Amino acid sequence: MTLQILLNLLIAAIWTMLNDTWNTLTFAIGFVLGAFILFGMRRFFSAPFYGRKIWFVLKLAWLFVIDLLVSSVVAIGQIIRPRLNIQPGIFRMETRMKTEWEISLLANLMTLTPGSVILEISSNDGLMYVHAMDVPRMKEGIIRTKDKFEDVIIEVMR
Repeated sequence: MTLQILLNLLIAAIWTMLNDTWNTLTFAIGFVLGAFILFGMRRFFSAPFYGRKIWFVLKLAWLFVIDLLVSSVVAIGQIIRPRLNIQPGIFRMETRMKTEWEISLLANLMTLTPGSVILEISSNDGLMYVHAMDVPRMKEGIIRTKDKFEDVIIEVMR
């Protein structure tokens, strides 16, 4: 995959030099042209075409932004109530992540969303200990979010 990205950058640089116009638009056109060329030559590479990984990275970013907005609205709704009606607590959650990079990415994405914090990770057992702002109401939503993130992280990393 790294070889394909480097070849694509090389094709974009050559396109920019051949057009003798040094600007971002010319480079971007060369990059897109290079992506089409590499897609057509994908059978000559041992690794699959890297565009699929880029799609899953964008999907992961989109899922994170949506989850960030939704959890922010829920957290703000809990905070601005006249009476604080929450039951904070810690619960255990299992994960399918295997490598340290995958576990770190999942833990960081979940910690960055308001309302939950990953306290501890037991990589041997695949367990995460999560502190939630309102455990009875948020536990199932946090687990659903974790499952969505895990599916996309597995596609990005493996």
